[in-house]
Amino acid sequence: MTFSYNKLWKLLIDRKMSKADLRKAIGVAPNTMTKLNRDEEVTMETLGKICQVLGVNIGDIVDIVPDASQGK
Repeated sequence: MTFSYNKLWKLLIDRKMSKADLRKAIGVAPNTMTKLNRDEEVTMETLGKICQVLGVNIGDIVDIVPDASQGK
């Protein structure tokens, strides 16, 4: 299973908010933002903070992309 945060990055662009602004607003370490940039797993707590700051639901910032091998 792979995660995609493309919706989050598009939302930040629409709101004219930088990734650094988001990091400061949610109070996470730079390595957490690196994980998001690499479409890696982050904690539900982190996703919850992002949703709270942006006023959105989790489905508005992340997609779960099933592995091709799972479809077989």
